Amino acid sequence: MYRLWLIFAQTATILLAIFFVVSTLRPELLPWTPRGELVTIKETTSSYIESRPDSYYEAASRAMPSVVNIFTRQAVKETPQHPLLNDPIFQRFFGEQLEPRLRRRSNLGSGVIVSSNGYILTNLHVIEAADEVEVALSDGRKVEAAVIGSDPETDLAVLKIELEDLPTIIFGQSDQAKVGDVVLAVGNPFGVGQSVTMGIIGALGRTKVGINTFEDFIQTDAAINPGNSGGALTDTDGNLIGINTAIYSRSGGSLGIGFAIPIHIAKEIMEQIIQSGRVIRGWLGVSMQDMNKELADSFNLDSVTGALIASVLKDGPSDKAGIKPGDIMIAIEGEPVENSSELLNKVAALPPGETVTVTIIRSKKKKNIQIKVGVRPKQL
Repeated sequence: MYRLWLIFAQTATILLAIFFVVSTLRPELLPWTPRGELVTIKETTSSYIESRPDSYYEAASRAMPSVVNIFTRQAVKETPQHPLLNDPIFQRFFGEQLEPRLRRRSNLGSGVIVSSNGYILTNLHVIEAADEVEVALSDGRKVEAAVIGSDPETDLAVLKIELEDLPTIIFGQSDQAKVGDVVLAVGNPFGVGQSVTMGIIGALGRTKVGINTFEDFIQTDAAINPGNSGGALTDTDGNLIGINTAIYSRSGGSLGIGFAIPIHIAKEIMEQIIQSGRVIRGWLGVSMQDMNKELADSFNLDSVTGALIASVLKDGPSDKAGIKPGDIMIAIEGEPVENSSELLNKVAALPPGETVTVTIIRSKKKKNIQIKVGVRPKQL
Protein backbone atom coordinates (compact mmCIF):
# COMPACT_ATOMS: atom_id res chain seq x y z
CA MET A 1 0.00 0.00 0.00
CA TYR A 2 2.81 2.37 0.88
CA ARG A 3 4.54 1.68 -2.48
CA LEU A 4 1.35 2.43 -4.42
CA TRP A 5 0.88 5.71 -2.55
CA LEU A 6 4.48 6.69 -3.27
CA ILE A 7 4.06 5.99 -7.02
CA PHE A 8 0.85 8.06 -7.07
CA ALA A 9 2.50 11.00 -5.33
CA GLN A 10 5.50 10.98 -7.68
CA THR A 11 3.24 10.75 -10.76
CA ALA A 12 1.09 13.67 -9.56
CA THR A 13 4.18 15.79 -8.91
CA ILE A 14 5.57 15.13 -12.39
CA LEU A 15 2.21 15.94 -14.04
CA LEU A 16 1.95 19.21 -12.09
CA ALA A 17 5.45 20.16 -13.15
CA ILE A 18 4.64 19.45 -16.80
CA PHE A 19 1.40 21.48 -16.51
CA PHE A 20 3.29 24.44 -15.00
CA VAL A 21 5.91 24.42 -17.76
CA VAL A 22 3.34 24.15 -20.57
CA SER A 23 1.00 26.82 -19.11
CA THR A 24 3.94 29.22 -18.78
CA LEU A 25 5.75 28.65 -22.05
CA ARG A 26 3.07 27.32 -24.45
CA PRO A 27 -0.40 28.15 -23.06
CA GLU A 28 -1.97 27.67 -26.50
CA LEU A 29 -1.39 23.88 -26.18
CA LEU A 30 -3.81 23.61 -23.28
CA PRO A 31 -7.28 22.39 -24.26
CA TRP A 32 -9.20 25.39 -22.83
CA THR A 33 -7.09 27.93 -24.78
CA PRO A 34 -8.34 28.38 -28.39
CA ARG A 35 -5.62 27.34 -30.81
CA GLY A 36 -4.06 30.16 -32.75
CA GLU A 37 -5.26 32.89 -30.32
CA LEU A 38 -2.21 34.74 -29.07
CA VAL A 39 -1.92 37.18 -26.19
CA THR A 40 -1.36 40.66 -27.68
CA ILE A 41 0.51 43.51 -25.98
CA LYS A 42 -0.41 47.08 -26.95
CA GLU A 43 2.55 49.37 -27.38
CA THR A 44 2.28 53.15 -26.98
CA THR A 45 2.56 54.94 -30.30
CA SER A 46 4.37 58.22 -30.82
CA SER A 47 1.12 59.98 -31.73
CA TYR A 48 -0.36 58.91 -28.40
CA ILE A 49 2.68 60.25 -26.54
CA GLU A 50 2.36 63.64 -28.26
CA SER A 51 -1.32 63.91 -27.35
CA ARG A 52 -1.00 62.84 -23.75
CA PRO A 53 -3.03 65.21 -21.58
CA ASP A 54 -0.30 65.29 -18.90
CA SER A 55 2.48 66.22 -21.35
CA TYR A 56 3.71 69.69 -22.36
CA TYR A 57 5.66 68.31 -25.31
CA GLU A 58 3.82 70.37 -27.92
CA ALA A 59 4.19 73.63 -25.96
CA ALA A 60 7.89 73.01 -25.39
CA SER A 61 8.38 72.11 -29.07
CA ARG A 62 6.84 75.43 -30.13
CA ALA A 63 8.87 77.57 -27.72
CA MET A 64 12.32 75.94 -27.63
CA PRO A 65 13.51 76.78 -31.17
CA SER A 66 12.93 80.50 -30.47
CA VAL A 67 15.02 80.54 -27.28
CA VAL A 68 18.73 81.18 -27.86
CA ASN A 69 21.88 80.94 -25.80
CA ILE A 70 23.80 84.19 -25.39
CA PHE A 71 27.55 84.23 -24.86
CA THR A 72 29.33 87.47 -24.03
CA ARG A 73 32.99 88.34 -23.75
CA GLN A 74 34.59 91.27 -22.01
CA ALA A 75 38.20 92.39 -21.70
CA VAL A 76 39.02 93.10 -18.06
CA LYS A 77 42.19 94.78 -16.81
CA GLU A 78 43.77 92.90 -13.91
CA THR A 79 46.64 94.04 -11.76
CA PRO A 80 48.77 91.07 -10.65
CA GLN A 81 48.55 90.38 -6.94
CA HIS A 82 51.50 88.83 -5.09
CA PRO A 83 53.02 89.28 -1.61
CA LEU A 84 56.34 90.33 -3.19
CA LEU A 85 54.68 93.40 -4.70
CA ASN A 86 54.62 94.97 -1.23
CA ASP A 87 58.23 94.05 -0.49
CA PRO A 88 60.51 97.17 -0.46
CA ILE A 89 63.44 95.26 -2.02
CA PHE A 90 61.22 93.93 -4.84
CA GLN A 91 59.83 97.43 -5.47
CA ARG A 92 63.36 98.85 -5.59
CA PHE A 93 64.36 96.60 -8.48
CA PHE A 94 61.08 96.09 -10.32
CA GLY A 95 59.09 99.22 -9.55
CA GLU A 96 56.13 99.78 -7.27
CA GLN A 97 53.52 98.30 -9.61
CA LEU A 98 53.38 95.89 -12.47
CA GLU A 99 51.46 96.83 -15.60
CA PRO A 100 47.84 95.58 -15.58
CA ARG A 101 47.10 92.77 -18.01
CA LEU A 102 43.99 92.04 -20.05
CA ARG A 103 41.85 89.00 -19.30
CA ARG A 104 38.83 87.76 -21.25
CA ARG A 105 35.77 87.22 -19.08
CA SER A 106 32.74 85.27 -20.34
CA ASN A 107 29.11 85.39 -19.36
CA LEU A 108 26.17 83.21 -20.26
CA GLY A 109 22.45 83.85 -20.53
CA SER A 110 19.41 83.34 -22.73
CA GLY A 111 17.26 85.34 -25.12
CA VAL A 112 14.08 85.02 -27.17
CA ILE A 113 13.71 85.60 -30.92
CA VAL A 114 10.61 87.77 -31.19
CA SER A 115 10.59 88.73 -34.88
CA SER A 116 11.57 87.16 -38.18
CA ASN A 117 13.90 90.06 -38.97
CA GLY A 118 16.21 89.09 -36.12
CA TYR A 119 15.21 91.03 -33.00
CA ILE A 120 15.93 89.27 -29.70
CA LEU A 121 14.68 90.19 -26.24
CA THR A 122 16.93 89.51 -23.26
CA ASN A 123 18.01 91.01 -19.94
CA LEU A 124 20.41 93.94 -19.77
CA HIS A 125 22.49 92.23 -17.09
CA VAL A 126 23.16 89.38 -19.54
CA ILE A 127 24.95 91.61 -22.07
CA GLU A 128 25.95 94.62 -19.94
CA ALA A 129 29.48 95.92 -20.56
CA ALA A 130 30.16 93.14 -23.07
CA ASP A 131 32.65 93.74 -25.88
CA GLU A 132 31.26 90.88 -27.95
CA VAL A 133 27.86 89.18 -27.96
CA GLU A 134 27.37 85.82 -29.66
CA VAL A 135 24.02 84.08 -30.13
CA ALA A 136 23.68 80.32 -30.52
CA LEU A 137 20.42 78.95 -31.96
CA SER A 138 18.92 75.60 -31.08
CA ASP A 139 19.66 74.35 -34.63
CA GLY A 140 23.40 74.84 -34.07
CA ARG A 141 23.87 78.13 -35.92
CA LYS A 142 26.02 80.79 -34.21
CA VAL A 143 26.26 84.47 -35.10
CA GLU A 144 27.49 87.76 -33.67
CA ALA A 145 24.69 90.01 -32.39
CA ALA A 146 24.39 93.79 -32.38
CA VAL A 147 23.03 95.58 -29.31
CA ILE A 148 20.17 97.82 -30.47
CA GLY A 149 19.49 99.39 -27.09
CA SER A 150 18.60 98.74 -23.48
CA ASP A 151 16.54 99.99 -20.57
CA PRO A 152 18.39 99.86 -17.22
CA GLU A 153 15.24 100.61 -15.23
CA THR A 154 13.53 97.38 -16.31
CA ASP A 155 16.70 95.35 -17.04
CA LEU A 156 15.69 94.72 -20.65
CA ALA A 157 17.84 94.79 -23.80
CA VAL A 158 17.20 94.29 -27.51
CA LEU A 159 19.68 92.51 -29.81
CA LYS A 160 19.60 91.94 -33.56
CA ILE A 161 21.07 89.14 -35.64
CA GLU A 162 21.32 88.77 -39.41
CA LEU A 163 20.12 85.27 -40.31
CA GLU A 164 17.42 83.79 -42.48
CA ASP A 165 14.63 81.36 -41.54
CA LEU A 166 14.55 82.39 -37.92
CA PRO A 167 12.12 80.59 -35.60
CA THR A 168 10.03 83.26 -33.84
CA ILE A 169 7.93 82.83 -30.75
CA ILE A 170 4.24 83.76 -30.53
CA PHE A 171 3.30 86.43 -27.99
CA GLY A 172 0.75 85.38 -25.37
CA GLN A 173 -1.66 87.42 -23.25
CA SER A 174 0.34 88.11 -20.10
CA ASP A 175 -2.20 90.70 -18.95
CA GLN A 176 -4.79 87.90 -18.81
CA ALA A 177 -2.62 85.46 -16.83
CA LYS A 178 -3.99 84.22 -13.52
CA VAL A 179 -2.48 82.89 -10.30
CA GLY A 180 -2.39 79.10 -10.56
CA ASP A 181 -1.83 78.98 -14.35
CA VAL A 182 0.76 76.40 -15.43
CA VAL A 183 3.85 77.93 -17.05
CA LEU A 184 7.08 76.70 -18.64
CA ALA A 185 10.52 78.30 -18.27
CA VAL A 186 12.91 77.79 -21.20
CA GLY A 187 16.59 78.70 -21.05
CA ASN A 188 20.16 77.50 -20.58
CA PRO A 189 20.68 77.04 -16.81
CA PHE A 190 24.31 76.81 -15.65
CA GLY A 191 25.37 76.36 -19.28
CA VAL A 192 24.28 72.69 -19.34
CA GLY A 193 22.18 73.22 -22.49
CA GLN A 194 18.67 74.23 -23.33
CA SER A 195 16.21 73.01 -20.70
CA VAL A 196 12.52 73.33 -19.87
CA THR A 197 11.08 73.50 -16.35
CA MET A 198 7.44 73.61 -15.29
CA GLY A 199 5.58 75.35 -12.48
CA ILE A 200 2.66 77.64 -11.82
CA ILE A 201 2.16 81.38 -11.48
CA GLY A 202 2.42 82.13 -7.76
CA ALA A 203 1.66 85.85 -7.88
CA LEU A 204 1.03 88.71 -10.32
CA GLY A 205 1.99 92.37 -10.17
CA ARG A 206 4.82 91.64 -7.74
CA THR A 207 6.58 94.87 -6.76
CA LYS A 208 9.08 95.99 -4.11
CA VAL A 209 11.42 93.14 -4.98
CA GLY A 210 14.34 95.56 -5.11
CA ILE A 211 15.66 94.43 -8.50
CA ASN A 212 14.56 97.15 -10.92
CA THR A 213 13.21 100.69 -10.71
CA PHE A 214 9.99 99.65 -12.45
CA GLU A 215 8.67 96.32 -11.21
CA ASP A 216 5.49 94.46 -12.12
CA PHE A 217 6.70 90.87 -12.07
CA ILE A 218 5.08 87.52 -12.69
CA GLN A 219 6.19 85.28 -9.84
CA THR A 220 6.58 81.58 -10.57
CA ASP A 221 7.95 78.42 -8.98
CA ALA A 222 9.16 77.05 -12.33
CA ALA A 223 12.87 76.47 -11.70
CA ILE A 224 14.88 79.48 -12.90
CA ASN A 225 18.64 79.32 -12.39
CA PRO A 226 21.72 81.29 -13.49
CA GLY A 227 21.77 81.12 -17.28
CA ASN A 228 17.98 81.27 -17.54
CA SER A 229 18.06 85.07 -17.43
CA GLY A 230 16.54 86.51 -20.59
CA GLY A 231 14.82 83.24 -21.46
CA ALA A 232 11.15 82.58 -22.08
CA LEU A 233 8.28 82.05 -19.68
CA THR A 234 5.44 80.52 -21.70
CA ASP A 235 1.89 79.32 -21.20
CA THR A 236 0.85 75.73 -21.89
CA ASP A 237 0.42 76.53 -25.60
CA GLY A 238 4.06 77.64 -25.88
CA ASN A 239 3.15 81.34 -26.18
CA LEU A 240 5.50 83.88 -24.61
CA ILE A 241 4.09 85.59 -21.52
CA GLY A 242 7.26 86.75 -19.79
CA ILE A 243 11.04 87.27 -19.88
CA ASN A 244 12.72 85.40 -17.01
CA THR A 245 14.75 87.94 -15.09
CA ALA A 246 15.71 87.00 -11.55
CA ILE A 247 15.31 84.60 -8.66
CA TYR A 248 15.08 84.91 -4.93
CA SER A 249 17.90 82.77 -3.60
CA ARG A 250 20.34 82.52 -0.73
CA SER A 251 22.49 79.91 -2.43
CA GLY A 252 22.49 80.99 -6.08
CA GLY A 253 20.15 78.17 -7.10
CA SER A 254 16.39 78.05 -7.48
CA LEU A 255 14.33 78.07 -4.29
CA GLY A 256 10.98 78.17 -6.05
CA ILE A 257 10.64 81.95 -6.31
CA GLY A 258 11.44 83.35 -9.73
CA PHE A 259 10.44 86.59 -11.42
CA ALA A 260 9.60 87.35 -15.05
CA ILE A 261 8.78 90.63 -16.79
CA PRO A 262 5.29 90.35 -18.35
CA ILE A 263 5.52 90.36 -22.12
CA HIS A 264 2.89 93.10 -22.57
CA ILE A 265 5.28 95.41 -20.69
CA ALA A 266 8.44 94.09 -22.36
CA LYS A 267 6.85 94.49 -25.81
CA GLU A 268 6.17 98.21 -25.29
CA ILE A 269 9.71 98.77 -24.09
CA MET A 270 11.17 96.79 -26.99
CA GLU A 271 9.19 98.80 -29.55
CA GLN A 272 10.42 102.10 -28.10
CA ILE A 273 14.03 100.87 -28.08
CA ILE A 274 13.78 99.79 -31.73
CA GLN A 275 12.14 103.07 -32.81
CA SER A 276 14.17 105.58 -30.80
CA GLY A 277 17.00 103.70 -29.11
CA ARG A 278 15.65 104.49 -25.64
CA VAL A 279 12.51 104.38 -23.53
CA ILE A 280 10.58 107.63 -22.99
CA ARG A 281 8.57 107.75 -19.79
CA GLY A 282 6.37 110.26 -18.02
CA TRP A 283 7.77 112.15 -15.03
CA LEU A 284 6.34 114.38 -12.30
CA GLY A 285 9.55 115.47 -10.61
CA VAL A 286 8.84 114.15 -7.12
CA SER A 287 10.25 111.54 -4.78
CA MET A 288 7.74 109.35 -2.98
CA GLN A 289 7.41 106.84 -0.19
CA ASP A 290 4.72 104.39 0.85
CA MET A 291 2.14 105.30 3.43
CA ASN A 292 2.04 103.19 6.58
CA LYS A 293 0.05 103.13 9.80
CA GLU A 294 2.41 105.50 11.61
CA LEU A 295 2.34 108.07 8.80
CA ALA A 296 -1.43 107.81 8.47
CA ASP A 297 -1.82 108.41 12.21
CA SER A 298 0.50 111.42 12.07
CA PHE A 299 -1.67 112.95 9.33
CA ASN A 300 -4.87 111.94 11.15
CA LEU A 301 -5.97 109.76 8.24
CA ASP A 302 -8.05 106.60 8.37
CA SER A 303 -6.51 104.99 5.24
CA VAL A 304 -2.92 103.97 4.56
CA THR A 305 -3.28 103.99 0.76
CA GLY A 306 -1.55 106.44 -1.54
CA ALA A 307 2.00 107.76 -1.77
CA LEU A 308 3.54 110.47 0.41
CA ILE A 309 5.38 113.17 -1.54
CA ALA A 310 8.73 113.33 0.24
CA SER A 311 10.33 116.02 -1.92
CA VAL A 312 9.56 118.10 -4.99
CA LEU A 313 12.20 118.99 -7.59
CA LYS A 314 12.49 122.72 -8.06
CA ASP A 315 11.03 123.92 -11.37
CA GLY A 316 9.89 120.36 -12.13
CA PRO A 317 6.37 119.51 -13.36
CA SER A 318 4.95 119.06 -9.86
CA ASP A 319 6.62 122.17 -8.48
CA LYS A 320 5.13 124.27 -11.29
CA ALA A 321 1.70 122.75 -10.61
CA GLY A 322 1.81 123.55 -6.88
CA ILE A 323 2.50 120.10 -5.39
CA LYS A 324 4.22 120.36 -1.99
CA PRO A 325 6.21 117.98 0.22
CA GLY A 326 3.80 116.31 2.65
CA ASP A 327 0.99 115.99 0.09
CA ILE A 328 -0.43 112.49 -0.24
CA MET A 329 -1.17 111.50 -3.83
CA ILE A 330 -4.10 109.07 -3.92
CA ALA A 331 -5.26 109.05 -7.58
CA ILE A 332 -4.26 109.89 -11.16
CA GLU A 333 -7.04 110.67 -13.64
CA GLY A 334 -9.50 109.28 -11.13
CA GLU A 335 -7.71 105.91 -10.81
CA PRO A 336 -6.78 105.11 -7.18
CA VAL A 337 -3.10 104.70 -6.26
CA GLU A 338 -2.30 102.11 -3.60
CA ASN A 339 1.41 102.77 -3.03
CA SER A 340 4.50 104.50 -4.40
CA SER A 341 5.43 101.60 -6.74
CA GLU A 342 2.02 101.71 -8.39
CA LEU A 343 2.22 105.50 -8.68
CA LEU A 344 5.68 105.26 -10.27
CA ASN A 345 4.42 102.78 -12.88
CA LYS A 346 1.30 104.82 -13.65
CA VAL A 347 3.30 108.03 -14.07
CA ALA A 348 5.87 106.30 -16.30
CA ALA A 349 3.07 105.21 -18.64
CA LEU A 350 1.81 108.80 -19.09
CA PRO A 351 2.68 110.52 -22.39
CA PRO A 352 5.09 113.44 -21.81
CA GLY A 353 3.49 116.78 -22.59
CA GLU A 354 0.02 115.62 -21.62
CA THR A 355 -1.83 117.40 -18.79
CA VAL A 356 -3.29 115.05 -16.19
CA THR A 357 -5.34 115.53 -13.04
CA VAL A 358 -3.94 114.13 -9.81
CA THR A 359 -5.85 113.87 -6.54
CA ILE A 360 -3.99 114.70 -3.35
CA ILE A 361 -4.76 114.97 0.34
CA ARG A 362 -3.49 118.14 1.97
CA SER A 363 -4.48 119.11 5.51
CA LYS A 364 -7.00 116.22 5.55
CA LYS A 365 -8.78 117.65 2.47
CA LYS A 366 -8.89 116.21 -1.03
CA LYS A 367 -7.76 118.45 -3.83
CA ASN A 368 -7.44 118.00 -7.60
CA ILE A 369 -4.40 119.51 -9.30
CA GLN A 370 -3.50 119.54 -12.98
CA ILE A 371 0.09 118.70 -13.91
CA LYS A 372 1.80 118.81 -17.30
CA VAL A 373 3.77 115.56 -17.52
CA GLY A 374 7.48 115.88 -18.18
CA VAL A 375 10.04 113.48 -19.65
CA ARG A 376 11.78 111.22 -17.16
CA PRO A 377 15.55 111.96 -17.22
CA LYS A 378 17.76 109.20 -18.54
CA GLN A 379 19.01 106.99 -15.72
CA LEU A 380 22.65 105.94 -15.86
